[in-house]
Amino acid sequence: MQIKSAEFLMSNSEVSNCPANRIPEYAFIGRSNVGKSSLINMLMLRKGLAKTSGRPGKTQLINHFLINKNWHLVDLPGYGYARVSKSSKKTFQKFITDYFLQREQLVCAFVLIDSRHEPQVVDLEFLEWMGENDIPFGIIFTKADKVKPKALERNIETYKVKLLETWTEIPTYFITSATNNLGREELLKYIDHINKNVKES
Repeated sequence: MQIKSAEFLMSNSEVSNCPANRIPEYAFIGRSNVGKSSLINMLMLRKGLAKTSGRPGKTQLINHFLINKNWHLVDLPGYGYARVSKSSKKTFQKFITDYFLQREQLVCAFVLIDSRHEPQVVDLEFLEWMGENDIPFGIIFTKADKVKPKALERNIETYKVKLLETWTEIPTYFITSATNNLGREELLKYIDHINKNVKES
């Protein structure tokens, strides 16, 4: 897929205020500091499209971007929020869950996981919640350039083993780096494939 256009559309905290049109939607979510904004900018080849910050947890709204005039990329707040009050965390959690449970236009979510670390409880719990609620999703392992190849392979294998304790099969996953564009082509090809299936159906 070639990215011909990528434009910011809107930010809000209410699912009911999200765009009303019926084009397919892809949501990106992960723990704070997982490199979500950098990944989105890499995918779109737009340096400042999603706002990166030295302060994790900066994304605090549902952010819609219109891509190629025919699908939405949705940047969601992290589920391991940094430096926000407990009451804010509850608010974020509610509109995150509202989004996933109510948004009919969502065709696939991507859960971002930092490839430098062994399985984190908060990530595993979120993946389990997605599965229990039948939310279609894939996993994106980020920051692959920050870890040596053998350690990367070991960390991802550890995740697979952990997931197979409760899952019958491993969800679709991608290995990415926002620094060297690793995984960009594969991820966009996957989105393009889903878009074609949605159009045909």
